Amino acid sequence: MTVVQNHTQPDAAVQPAVEIRDLRISFTTDAEPVRAVEGVNLHVQPGEVLAIVGESGSGKTVTAKSILGLLPDNATVSGAVVLAGHDVVQLSAAELRQVRGRDVAMVFQEPSTALNPVFTVGWQIAEGLRAHGEYSRKKARARAIEILGTVGIPDPQSRVNQYPHQFSGGQKQRIVIAMALALGSKVIVADEPTTALDVTVQAEILDLLRRVRDDFGCAIVLITHNMGVVADLADRVAVMYRGEVVEEADARELFADPQHEYTQHLLGAVPRLGALTSYRKPGARSTRTTAEELSAGAAGAPSEAPAAAVVQARDLQIVYPGRLGRPGFHAVKNVNFTIAPGEVLGLVGESGSGKTTIGRAIVGLTRATGGSLSVLGHEMVGFKERAFRPLRSRVGFVFQDPATSFNPLLTVGEAIAEPLLIHDQAQDAAGAKAKVQALLDAVHLPTHYGQRYPHELSGGQRQRASLARALALDPELLVADEPTSALDVSVQARVLEVFSELQERLGFATLFISHDLAVVGMLADHIGVLYRGELVEHGTGEQVLTDPQHPYTQRLLASVPVPDPVEQKQRREALAAHRAAEDGQPQPV
Repeated sequence: MTVVQNHTQPDAAVQPAVEIRDLRISFTTDAEPVRAVEGVNLHVQPGEVLAIVGESGSGKTVTAKSILGLLPDNATVSGAVVLAGHDVVQLSAAELRQVRGRDVAMVFQEPSTALNPVFTVGWQIAEGLRAHGEYSRKKARARAIEILGTVGIPDPQSRVNQYPHQFSGGQKQRIVIAMALALGSKVIVADEPTTALDVTVQAEILDLLRRVRDDFGCAIVLITHNMGVVADLADRVAVMYRGEVVEEADARELFADPQHEYTQHLLGAVPRLGALTSYRKPGARSTRTTAEELSAGAAGAPSEAPAAAVVQARDLQIVYPGRLGRPGFHAVKNVNFTIAPGEVLGLVGESGSGKTTIGRAIVGLTRATGGSLSVLGHEMVGFKERAFRPLRSRVGFVFQDPATSFNPLLTVGEAIAEPLLIHDQAQDAAGAKAKVQALLDAVHLPTHYGQRYPHELSGGQRQRASLARALALDPELLVADEPTSALDVSVQARVLEVFSELQERLGFATLFISHDLAVVGMLADHIGVLYRGELVEHGTGEQVLTDPQHPYTQRLLASVPVPDPVEQKQRREALAAHRAAEDGQPQPV
């Protein structure tokens, strides 16, 4: 394979914040050593954002962790990682502890696991301050309040005493960034900092990282598989493939004219917002439901649902009961929609909008409390499990994280065969073997993968195995809850291709839940937009994505980063001007 590299040499007058020279990392295993990084050369200037992109296993996260010396004990490292005049590779454990936090800090992908749940956020920020400097308890608290205000946490004087669970996902990510800034670190390594966030919250975090770069002069090493995020934030991009940097260029140059074949493949796999593909069925109904009609109740929904509708919701309400005398929480309010046989309905919205709650109610995992929800002709409001149990074999569910939905003690083949055994469609594992092999073949996995355990498969392979398990009983309805949100773009493209192929061939109806509007637009016949438990807009994919009527839908679409730095800059400026106008502030020139 021809390696194309376009290295931008650092300015001799400015010392790089980080410089990686001929970095090689391998891991000792029971078998032969695994070579994760092969001769990587990179640099990051102060006030610059370098994005490192590539598929899982390309070596991007291992390279980033080497900057902080966070590699496991079985790692063998050669080369140099120069940070603040020190070679991190040569530092002792005690010297590394002094470097971390003071010279370089890390923003982890999942803030909920990065924060300690039993300590207040103020205590956790102060802990780092007191470990690296002469801070009294009072000064550390004052600094914690100051830095929380800097990253946009409202009312920091009181919220400094709150615990992580009392903050939203976006606010927890802001707190992790605050911890990285508290000691004045000049280098921040951000590992997938927006993967688990909704697009509107993601836009806020990207604005914050941009401000950190501009106001504090921080160098940022960004690890991500979201090419829209790269286009929005990165100054330069390094593309890694099998442990090597195969291409490095200015962000605009790389998106406009990628040189390496792998880079071209990576960019070609990115879902484009509003791009209509062959996945869309030409016969999709063109019914448009406006927010005003939806608020009127069932009258605003499609008037005549097909007699054989797989799912039909009318004035659906789902209320979680309150505790200790508190009122219940209305998660879903007067929602109306229909899913016809063979149709794909996409539900989009922010976390807390009610989309997953609706999906769980359809399969009987959450109780519908009001209105009507008919699933395969069975009323789910007040349903009895015994009466619904015979219908469970006609409904499949694909979970967001296949790593936690598989039993780690069962092989993949045994996990796929399990529904067949439970519903008496096979007498034993041997009797289910032929069906399991056919399902693995259908999702384009080698049949011998049935003998592997879930941890022996990659994320994309596990998700395809999860799809095979959901289809084991030939369901008439499939509920897919964020099935591709954590996957690399090329792996995501493959999973979506398999999903579309099977949906077209088998004709099952689908509720596709996602916060990725580009993915939903590729697959869905109709799209419903949820906001605070209400369905504020409903229409064909083309109608919702190209001509949104509700202000929330418009804001949602405006917040989605597109994989084009020039277009993304224009979108960002237009969104900022719109927000300024809404706030009554003068628009920037």
